[in-house]
Amino acid sequence: MGPSLSILITAAVLGFANPVTAQDRAPPPLVEPPAHMPKAQQGDRARNLEFLLGALKVAPDETSAKAIEDRIWALWQVSGSDTVDVLMARVKQASDAGNFDLALRLLDAIIEIQPQYVEAWNRRATIFFLKKDFSDSLADIEHVLAKEPRHFGALAGLGTILEEVGDDKHALEAYRKALAVHPYLKGVAEHIKALADKVEGRDI
Repeated sequence: MGPSLSILITAAVLGFANPVTAQDRAPPPLVEPPAHMPKAQQGDRARNLEFLLGALKVAPDETSAKAIEDRIWALWQVSGSDTVDVLMARVKQASDAGNFDLALRLLDAIIEIQPQYVEAWNRRATIFFLKKDFSDSLADIEHVLAKEPRHFGALAGLGTILEEVGDDKHALEAYRKALAVHPYLKGVAEHIKALADKVEGRDI
């Protein structure tokens, strides 16, 4: 078993003072909820999520995988609280407008109200990433993955940050975990190939 996420966070933060990033290597696009997604009810959320994550792993093509991905995001977005839903809508408005400080204040309030709501942690991790606050982003990703280890968005985000700070080996591991959950995750396969060539060497 590899090192814990807490150890990776510490290593990434310590290494951030001198990141080793290739100028011609763009990070994969942020993995975020779609602008429009199907509505999801609370219902038997855990059972529905298990079914959808299983279907995602065996999706026959990218179009099918995207439809399943959208339904998974819809389930992850369900908070069960009207107050939280209103606040999350305001988070999106603030984020879309580039007002990251307001988005963070709103997310802090949401997490205080409902600390078990995984998407609040995931969204806050994304906002921290956009602000280049990698240490806080990694800490929130740890919360997300502790609650939902198959969160492909958080796994891809972990890979992106670790790659940004020059930890290519663990970035590769994170990307591979993300792709194992979601084989058609946009942009990740290309980064796995590039990092595998760099970390493990090309086949002779």
